[in-house]
Amino acid sequence: MESTKDSPTFPPEWRISSRCNGGSCVQVAFGDGVVAMRDSKDLTGPVLSFTSNQWRGFLDAVKAGNLDRP
Repeated sequence: MESTKDSPTFPPEWRISSRCNGGSCVQVAFGDGVVAMRDSKDLTGPVLSFTSNQWRGFLDAVKAGNLDRP
């Protein structure tokens, strides 16, 4: 995982979940084998970047319930 303030490799098309309510959400952008994520409340803040494999692993863990709170 890498944190960057600004990177030209990320596309400008940020997506937000349709389930977002009230702005407490993250936005994601996809491009060139990289998935970028940022806080929707801080659009000029840091951007986390993940490889496609890391992102897939994260989504698989979420879907399996491995990251659910007790």
